[in-house]
Formats: sequence, C-alpha cells, structure tokens
Amino acid sequence: MENMKFIDLFSGIGGFRIALETLGFDCVFSSDIDKEARKVYKNNFGENPEGDITKIPNSDIPAHDILCAGFPCQPFSVSGKQMGFDDTRGTLFYDIARIAEYRRPKFLFLENVANFVKHDGGKTLQTILNALNSIDYDVYYDVLNASLFGIPQSRKRAYFLCIRKDLNFKTYAFPTPTLENISLKNIILEDKYVKDLIIERKDVFFDKNIALMNNYKNSQLKPIRIGYVNKGGQGERIYSEYGHAITLSAYGGGVGAKTGLYYINGAVRKLHPEECKRVMTFPENFIVHERVNQAYKQFGNSVVVKMIKIIFEKLLKDNNLAR
Repeated sequence: MENMKFIDLFSGIGGFRIALETLGFDCVFSSDIDKEARKVYKNNFGENPEGDITKIPNSDIPAHDILCAGFPCQPFSVSGKQMGFDDTRGTLFYDIARIAEYRRPKFLFLENVANFVKHDGGKTLQTILNALNSIDYDVYYDVLNASLFGIPQSRKRAYFLCIRKDLNFKTYAFPTPTLENISLKNIILEDKYVKDLIIERKDVFFDKNIALMNNYKNSQLKPIRIGYVNKGGQGERIYSEYGHAITLSAYGGGVGAKTGLYYINGAVRKLHPEECKRVMTFPENFIVHERVNQAYKQFGNSVVVKMIKIIFEKLLKDNNLAR
C-alpha cells in the first residue's frame, strides 16, 4: 500500500514532519514565512519550504491525506456569527480551511497554545469548530501537557484531530498520560559544553529547601522552583534539575529568557540549545540554527515531536490503519 502523504503548513523547523515521517508518511509540501526557520528546515530535510501561505493558490498545493499545521492564533475579524468557513476570513486559519476544502484530506492535525480554547471567551474556538464542521470535518480536541508523557518539559498545548466525516471513523480519544519518571537530569549536557551559560552574580538566592534537593530524585513531573535571581520576576526563577523544564518560549525577558534558569551540577544556568532540542524531543542529529537566540526562538515556537507522534499513532492503532 502506498504511504499516506501529508503537508506541513506553518512548518517552522519541522517538528510535525519528523513525527509523521517516523510513522512512515511522506511529506509532499511545506510552507513557512520565516526565512530563518526555512533555512534550518532545508538544512535538515534538503527542501526549502514555500513562503507566505496566504499567497499560494490551492492548485499549487499537491493532493495529500493529512494536513498538519501548528497555526498562529491571531484575533479573528469576525466571531460568533455562525457563518462557518467565512468567519475565518482575515486570519491564517482561513488558509488551512480553504486548502482543506479544496484538497479534502482525510485528516487535519493542528496544534496551538493551551489558552486557545479559552481565547475571547471561547468564541475563537467555536469559530474554528463551525468552520471545520461547514467543510465536513468532525473535530476532536484536548489540552495535553508534555510533562505527563515522558517529556521533561511542562508544555501544555491544544491539539486538534479532525477527521473527514464521510470516512465514518469511530470516535477518537486522545492518549492517556504515561507518567514516565523523567527529569532534566536525564538530558543535560556535560559541563564542558555549557560553561558560557552559567550565571555568576551576587543576587542569586535559594529557598531553604535546596538542602533537600536529593529528595527530588523521584521526579514530580513538573518544574520544581528552588530559588531566584534579582526579584524573582519572569525569567528570574531557578528550578531544580530533578524536575522538569518550564515551557520553552520564543520570547520573554529576564536573565533566563526563553529557557528558564536551572541549578545543574552546582551551578545556575540557562539550557543549551542542544538541551532545548532534547526537551522538544527532536532527534540528536537534528541541525540547530547557528545563532543561539534563533535556536531558542525556533524551539520555543515548535511542536514537541513525541507528542505529535503519540497522538497520531493512537489514531492509527484505534482504527487499524495501515501506515
């Protein structure tokens, strides 16, 4: 049987692609407006993604079975008027909907920030659901935290699995947490690679419970705060290596901007881009951006590869689908 084909919209550095190729599917099209993300994508996959999806006509996008998109959440110009597809005009989601309506893939696999489901009092979510229903897709969604699935990063994301109605699939249920005992300690680099990331300043303070650090060796599957820098504001909190990373972010300030600060092997430091790669579950041979700040930004914007694989693998298993 021929492998199912997928397209990779808002592709970033290719998290969706890695997950689905691991499952045996073939990527036939990718697109991202960010030139630095496209550069990393090409370095890893040998293909340069197309640019601005809003300028690419439906007919230029190949037929496919799966549409993947970690789409941006921007304000909707029209909301709550029950107009389905038309309610999404003026947003990037509109381009997902128009391509899906034209090409009719079997599945849409979408990801967004956890707060998306509450955005604008739930109106944005309802607009999305109305639009997908109007082009004949059943939608299943849930908010899952990577920390509960064997990934040492607290990262809550909303996942949407949309199934074309005429396929008559049975109801989809998202995977249940695996609760694997894992911590940052499992993925850190040797000290010689991270010397430049160590924070040495006088306003570093630890909570009294730092003396109890060894008690954290059985992971609590969450970040464990043990101290702070300066006044303890955003990017100034220190976490234990025996817990999980906080959510990697593309933006944010403070001395620990984008990765957070951690007490690792007796020193306070940020995570290295290679460690960010590991907490996002990218493969070890993945080539990161040569500029550190770009690498941080790109991982902060990406999907967790393992989560994408787990979610779609369950669909295959539950419905006895050939890969």
